[in-house]
Amino acid sequence: MKKILLLCAAGMSTSLMVKKMTEAAEKKGIEVEIKAVGLEKFEENLNAYDVFLLGPQVKYKKADLEKIAATVGKKVEVINTVDYGMMKGDKVLDFALGLIG
Repeated sequence: MKKILLLCAAGMSTSLMVKKMTEAAEKKGIEVEIKAVGLEKFEENLNAYDVFLLGPQVKYKKADLEKIAATVGKKVEVINTVDYGMMKGDKVLDFALGLIG
């Protein structure tokens, strides 16, 4: 099972994105675990998830988190601002799955 972690500042809109992504996965018959946490929980979840997606509001942390994730061969990317704003869970799910490979 693929595991995707969304990272954000406060978590309100990111929690909604998790819901939309989960619904998209169910429609496609894809088994996936998707969760959202605050940035401060990144390192404690580093080994538990396959890929890390940043909410657009915290994209400034990408370079720092990428360095840490690279030590265990994992990717950190920023969610597309339009897809995030329009809550396109299917697009963000496809983006995440493409990063995992």
